[in-house]
Amino acid sequence: MDKQRIIEISRLLANPTRLQILEWLKAPEKNFPPQEVVKGFEDGVCVTYIQRKAGLSQSTISTYLSNMSKCGLLILTRHGKWSYFKRNEETFKAYSAFFL
Repeated sequence: MDKQRIIEISRLLANPTRLQILEWLKAPEKNFPPQEVVKGFEDGVCVTYIQRKAGLSQSTISTYLSNMSKCGLLILTRHGKWSYFKRNEETFKAYSAFFL
């Protein structure tokens, strides 16, 4: 992982709401209701549930999730018109390894 990506991830992690979303997604079965379109959390959590839990506008949450996805913190999966996000644990491992 290069230094520019480390800086971008660090910037994203500095926002309390984005950090909270990542914490929720670490244990989605404990933090979100069952999914309506897909069973389980293998593909992640529907954006609607994340937005409701965060209590922010849809556009703000979409921007947050998009930015976290672009730098590799989240993985996006689409099912029809529904978007699901889950943590990219490989990115978290690489980010942590940079500092060791």
